[in-house]
Amino acid sequence: MSSLQLSNIIASYNGKQVLGPISLDFRSGECVALVGASGAGKSTLLNLLYERTKSRAAYIPQDLGLVQTLSVFHNTYMGQLASHSVWYNLTTLLRPRKKDINEIAPLLKRVGIEKKIWSAVGELSGGQKQRTAVARVLHQHAEVLLADEPVSALDGPKADTVMRELITTYPTSIIALHDVQLALKFAHRIIGIGDGKIVLDAPSQDLCLNDLKDLY
Repeated sequence: MSSLQLSNIIASYNGKQVLGPISLDFRSGECVALVGASGAGKSTLLNLLYERTKSRAAYIPQDLGLVQTLSVFHNTYMGQLASHSVWYNLTTLLRPRKKDINEIAPLLKRVGIEKKIWSAVGELSGGQKQRTAVARVLHQHAEVLLADEPVSALDGPKADTVMRELITTYPTSIIALHDVQLALKFAHRIIGIGDGKIVLDAPSQDLCLNDLKDLY
């Protein structure tokens, strides 16, 4: 992905300004963590970025965007939905092909939910649903990852595993994280958002936990 720039961007909701004006430059090969309190504007910023990169981005929204009545397999398969014909997708819904199963099963194993491959998403725990959404973007092979709290329901070791899978697959990524320790551990750069404004933008190696605590 080439450099992505936002210049004096403003977002409003119900006539009220909730973000901006902000200007940012995101570089290829850079993992950026967006941090800040709930309602600060992280999700709004990710939505704006997705509107500008939709054709080349893999996106995990905060509500995950999963189809509750379909299996983990089928939700993961949706990462490649646009790569196949309507006929192929419809027949896969009824009878999954061995080729696709063989591609998806290893992805589910990487995030630790391989045993749930044929379970309906609606039957899963919150953490299992998040990992299904992660498997979907791992299957998508886009240029850039945009993710809104993709590991908030996972404990320490599972969160580490999933974050590592995400940034290994997507070296260029912009991820909203509530856990600042994960942000410091995995991101190259941290952008702090407060009341819809950029209040911090620095390399993670130059920051510590105390630098981020005032954002919450």
